[in-house]
Amino acid sequence: MTPIDTIGTRPTVQAAQSAPAPVINSDFETFLKMLTTQLKNQDPLNPIESSDFAVQLATFSSVEQQVMTNDLLTGLSGQMGQMGMAQLATWVGMEARAPMPAPFDGFPVSVYPTVSPTADAARIVIRNAQGSVVESLPLSLDQQMFEWTGRDAAGQFFPSGLYGFEVENYNNGDLTGTTTAEVYHRIEEARLDAGRTILVMEGGASIDAAQVKALRN
Repeated sequence: MTPIDTIGTRPTVQAAQSAPAPVINSDFETFLKMLTTQLKNQDPLNPIESSDFAVQLATFSSVEQQVMTNDLLTGLSGQMGQMGMAQLATWVGMEARAPMPAPFDGFPVSVYPTVSPTADAARIVIRNAQGSVVESLPLSLDQQMFEWTGRDAAGQFFPSGLYGFEVENYNNGDLTGTTTAEVYHRIEEARLDAGRTILVMEGGASIDAAQVKALRN
């Protein structure tokens, strides 16, 4: 499993030591040994041209330079990742607004929908953690915030858990597109995973940091 660096309230997973990368000796010792062996074992009646040795030397030098460049880029990438993590450390504990599920525990959930400008009607669809639709309600085209009470038609609360919110856009009665509505949710952890910065929210939902549209205390 790929080691993951984390910042947050959860225990930090220590990065495992990776196996050392192949290294080409900078003093050309390996190349000289190969060259000496070739000279000792070449056919006296068909000797290797000096130009061939020059090509081998140039090839060896090119490979060595490429290895050094790759090592330099790897080091720079790691430094940039650590700088990003240091900046994101201040996000932990704050509330981020992004298109993601939100936890419901009996209190209303503030939802920020985005309606397509070409839509002449819209609905907000609420799904539970299993993906089943629990409610579908009409939405005003200019509505910037929708408060979901979490009650069914009989006035009973839905079970506590994660709920997703989708906006269905209609034009002339036809569904033209669906987008995920944004909600505020508390950040518990920030981590690097395969070069991407992932935020783990309270309740277990995970999002890419690039999806965050707003932050608040």
